[in-house]
Amino acid sequence: MTVPGYRNVPAQEWDPAAPADPAEAEEFLRLCYTEVSRLGPVEPRLAVVRAQIAATGTYVHTTDELVWGARVAWRNASRCIGRLYWRSLTVLDRRRVHTADEIFRLLVRHLQVAGGGSAIRPVISIFAPARPGRPYARVWNEQLIRYAGYRTEEGVVGDPRYVPFTDAMRAMGWPGRGGPFDVLPIVVEVPGESPRLFELPEKAVVEVPIAHPELGWFERLGLRWHAVPAISNMRLRIGGVDYPLAPFNGWYMGTEIGARNLADPDRYNLLPVVAHGLGLDTSHEATLWRDRALVELNRAVLWSFHRAGMKISDHHTESERFLAHMRNEEKAGRPVPADWTWIVPPMSGGATPVFHRYYHEADQRPNFYLDSEAAALARGAGVRPALAAAPLAA
Repeated sequence: MTVPGYRNVPAQEWDPAAPADPAEAEEFLRLCYTEVSRLGPVEPRLAVVRAQIAATGTYVHTTDELVWGARVAWRNASRCIGRLYWRSLTVLDRRRVHTADEIFRLLVRHLQVAGGGSAIRPVISIFAPARPGRPYARVWNEQLIRYAGYRTEEGVVGDPRYVPFTDAMRAMGWPGRGGPFDVLPIVVEVPGESPRLFELPEKAVVEVPIAHPELGWFERLGLRWHAVPAISNMRLRIGGVDYPLAPFNGWYMGTEIGARNLADPDRYNLLPVVAHGLGLDTSHEATLWRDRALVELNRAVLWSFHRAGMKISDHHTESERFLAHMRNEEKAGRPVPADWTWIVPPMSGGATPVFHRYYHEADQRPNFYLDSEAAALARGAGVRPALAAAPLAA
């Protein structure tokens, strides 16, 4: 099967100059007004939208359409296991904001709304849509909170995934501090201006120190991770209208941190460190030292978040919740698009119920898309010599 966006099949490239597709707009509106019955009949709205597209190449969503479209985009996100709560998404309408300073201020506000207190809330901030053939605002960062990676003679300090992006930020004037958990600056690009760097204030970044319920030496590793995973470079598409700046977050599943971010060999690569602390035999793979270290690292992440009172989910619980979501959707007569390679957790996959079945693969819209240019900017590939002197804002 070759469905765009699945199993490394590239999604169709976005053409920012193309007008809104009237057929896609109609399909979205009919679905919206069917599921949200209080909106009334759809035909008068369709007439207005057709006229707007004919006159301007696009149309403007009402607040109700925007909120419903964003929530359904989460419902259709085939790589997300946590869709049971799609109706609870908090939608922040930021379409009237255009300056870099205001955008950054509202990104900080997003993190505060999402991570204020221990109850991590799913939130999306939707900024101005792209207009056919016109430049648009965007954020370069892959996520609003990520840690820098520094090249040194002894190897990488910090997150190796973000070494190129860190190099790009330093070329643009960010000094960095050289630590293993330095929060990267936010790059905001708006039409008519050079990209600008902004430092996130401490109050916007909630972090959890990582310790272990039984192993005292674990805390001395000095590990920590941020509590709000806010993806910031994916394009939201609702009814043929594209929103290039629409950062959104849920909450972490423990394995995202403990089995990927901290464990992957090309990330923090902590399994050998944990295995050494546990006194495991690492001389050959058959001792399963990696598996034993992986379990303790993931126990530490879950226990630390619970100790701090921060919301997090384990992969067994989240797998059960996803199947509950599928049952809910099947009762509603809706297919559930899912990418098996993302739905199955990266740890103990065969021990979770999501492993033992096939899934419906389809590009259902509204949805989120990662464009090749946005992906390149998040890798630090967007810096040009002319940008090297871009100012750093507080």
